[in-house]
Amino acid sequence: MEFKKIGVNVKIFETSKIAYPENVEIGDNVIIDDFVLIIAKKKIIIGSNVHIASFVSITGNEEFIMGDFAGLSTGCKVLTSTDDFSGPYLTNPTVPDEYKNVTSKPIIMKKFALIGANTIVLPGSIIEEGVSIGANSLVNCVTEPYSVYVGSPIRKVKEKDRERILFLEKNYREKFDKEYSTIKA
Repeated sequence: MEFKKIGVNVKIFETSKIAYPENVEIGDNVIIDDFVLIIAKKKIIIGSNVHIASFVSITGNEEFIMGDFAGLSTGCKVLTSTDDFSGPYLTNPTVPDEYKNVTSKPIIMKKFALIGANTIVLPGSIIEEGVSIGANSLVNCVTEPYSVYVGSPIRKVKEKDRERILFLEKNYREKFDKEYSTIKA
């Protein structure tokens, strides 16, 4: 596969499928598990120290950006496009666009964002820095940084310790960035 950019220490398991890899940028220290589906019709950026667990799909007609230290748990669906099933339209990819009402918007997952198993992320969602989303949730909005959300649709239930997370990142980078700078040389 010819990626637009790929870092060091990247593990993509054999049964993962990445369509249009020329639109995909991957940072360092990334794991993409078995049975992941990524359809990159537009730009997809996956930061460093990222894990995408098995049975995740990232699909649609728009961009997806995933920041450093972010994670998608097993079974998550990231949809940058959706059909309108409620209106007087035809649906599915076999039907020409003039008969459908498709919504397509970028999705952004910022640094330290974590999404629990089987969560669905809809077009236009922005998961702010440090946000955790509980399993089986529906994300259809812009979240507040360093917060925990659950439910369908999501609702904020708790705040997170921003200073502690940033402290841990600083220590991690001081320890491991030296190792990877020698690998890159």
